[in-house]
Amino acid sequence: MGDHSHGSPNTSGTVATAGQGEEGEFQNPGLPPHRPRLADTDPRAEKRSEKQVAILFAISVLGTLLFFYGYFFIRLDESIGTLRVQNLFLGLGTAFAMLGIGVGIVHWAKTLMPDHEVIEERHEIRPEEDRVIAEKMIGDIIEETGIKRRPLIRNTLLGAVALAPLPAIVMFRDLGPLPGNVLRHTMWDNGVRLTRDPSGTPIKASDVTLGSAFHVIPEGLNDAEHKLEEKAKAVVLLMRLDPSELNPSPGREDWSVDGIVAYSKICTHVGCPVALYEQHTHHLLCPCHQSTFDLTQECAVIFGPAVRPLPQLPIAVDDEGYLIATSDFTEPVGPSYWERG
Repeated sequence: MGDHSHGSPNTSGTVATAGQGEEGEFQNPGLPPHRPRLADTDPRAEKRSEKQVAILFAISVLGTLLFFYGYFFIRLDESIGTLRVQNLFLGLGTAFAMLGIGVGIVHWAKTLMPDHEVIEERHEIRPEEDRVIAEKMIGDIIEETGIKRRPLIRNTLLGAVALAPLPAIVMFRDLGPLPGNVLRHTMWDNGVRLTRDPSGTPIKASDVTLGSAFHVIPEGLNDAEHKLEEKAKAVVLLMRLDPSELNPSPGREDWSVDGIVAYSKICTHVGCPVALYEQHTHHLLCPCHQSTFDLTQECAVIFGPAVRPLPQLPIAVDDEGYLIATSDFTEPVGPSYWERG
């Protein structure tokens, strides 16, 4: 040992500095030794794992079929119990369909696919060899999965993958009617009276006072075969302003009656009911996402995520003084992705 009584940290030997102890540099230990799995050494274990994977994929297929049974064969009635049973079948079916595929693939990878750790050195790829190299890589991947020599796994996987997306497609289809004839028109037409919601009482122009607002449905809606579906498209808000405050665009001068205007109640964002009317500002508000429409500017959007105005219903007064529609809406009601031909 030397005399370190007057040594600094850099000379006393208490602090390692660059260049010291190079003989003790960290050595690359390499890859750890490979430990074979039971399925790698025992053919019976390999066959058992293959069957387990196939069973999991089959469970996925059965889950999809369970979903379809609940969706198509359990008929809903007035009983809440039937609805609960259907929801149970739909939920369990979807869960087994997704879980079977997910767990099956994980079990397949952990027990049957190669688990050797490998290092692939970076190398320069010549452009003319790209296709050949890519084909070889794909071939190696397919070979490593063992799917060619395990037809049981292959067939059950194909069946599970083919059926699993179908419940999602069916559920998306059931979210609402597709754009088509069912959405092209509402019950409004020339001569159809405006009536109060929900009583169905016709409304006279003299009933609508300045600053008032009515929730309106077309006459005959309460007796319609598909009442809820028709109401979802045809509900209207009826309000009266000072005629001098309205700013109709060319061609819409006769769509109102002495300051009385009617607009679709369905928000053009995602279809929520617009139900709040601010009399002093003449604003209509959607409570779902705060879209705000200016009644004096043909319900133009002044705030919120909606991108187009509320459709206006052209109205007039009949010989008895009742408010009537002069036509259906001339543009689509509801969210902006709905289109008419």
